[in-house]
Amino acid sequence: MEHPAALAGPPIGWRDLERVLVVRPDNLGDVLMAGPALRALRRAAPDARLDLLAALAGAAAARLLPEVDGVLTCSVSWQEAGPGEVPVAADLDLIDRVRHGGYGAAVVLTSFSQTPWPAGYLCRLAGVPVRVGMSKEFGGAGLTHWVPSPPDGLHQVDRALHLLERVGVPPVDGRLRVRVPAEAVGAARDLLGDRGPTGSYALILPGASCPARRYPAGRFARVAGLLATSGLRIVVAGTAKEAALVAEVAGDTPGVTALAGELDVPALAAVVAGARVVVCNNSGGAHLAAALGTPVVVLFSGTEQVGQYLPRFAPASVLTVPTGCAPCRQFRCPYALECLDLPPERVVAEAVRLAAPGRSQDPYDGSREGRGIDSLSG
Repeated sequence: MEHPAALAGPPIGWRDLERVLVVRPDNLGDVLMAGPALRALRRAAPDARLDLLAALAGAAAARLLPEVDGVLTCSVSWQEAGPGEVPVAADLDLIDRVRHGGYGAAVVLTSFSQTPWPAGYLCRLAGVPVRVGMSKEFGGAGLTHWVPSPPDGLHQVDRALHLLERVGVPPVDGRLRVRVPAEAVGAARDLLGDRGPTGSYALILPGASCPARRYPAGRFARVAGLLATSGLRIVVAGTAKEAALVAEVAGDTPGVTALAGELDVPALAAVVAGARVVVCNNSGGAHLAAALGTPVVVLFSGTEQVGQYLPRFAPASVLTVPTGCAPCRQFRCPYALECLDLPPERVVAEAVRLAAPGRSQDPYDGSREGRGIDSLSG
């Protein structure tokens, strides 16, 4: 039996709403996995403005999600993991920003280990009359529609869809879908044409949001070198902050191109779309590949449960080493990262296997399931 306060609010008239705020202040991959929920909301409230409250790391993903009309980018106090004091003024400013949006409803999306109550209370103070979230624990008036949590192991995509279904939003399929802007496709083509490979290439993304999720750089370099001998050209990409990592992985191996800080998220999506295979950590790159139908080898550390983040609906090989400490939720491994003790040769074998099936020689032909590209001309 569920708590008597669960789902005690009245039915929500989704079609009558004019403005809806979706709260998901997490990383790129988390926002991408919110895509099906956003799609379901768009169908339920076709005339509403649909805004996303996102952290800086995840906000860029909104440019790939056609359901999103606008983004409130912020760093929220309830996601701060460091010991430093977060100024109260930041919360007060966010309350004003949400109030100014005039939202009729807020939907707070969370992972199983997060709570929706701080976001719910902030939206309550901002005057949002309908506040939806999912949690194991009861938290009072912060949410008008509190949905009890499903089992912890549920995939993050299905978790968000479950929340919405419990408050009257018809479900959609859980396939990730993104739309790559035409200008991003052009930018990627120009960059790869000037600096990088022509023809078939493998994309290596060695970065991740925290060290505990990163396959060792030396082993990634070995993967790059071995893949370069397989007939594929190699692109190693990352953010400007990851320049040293990208350079270490790329090294001076012939046939390997390093791109650090030169790709925004839409351009990165275009490069992912053009790859024969992507090799990456459990990070946003894995979910971009899944959304674009690009085969992906995911080097999955023990920080999370694999089933919650597994790439679906695209060819994927998830490699991990079971350990007694997983899932640990740690930012830095206190041991020797045994969960990623994967021989580079095994990683390369999986990448070559996934890249081998016959696929179009035009990397931007738009034929793969899940892909949306506005235009391929120009």
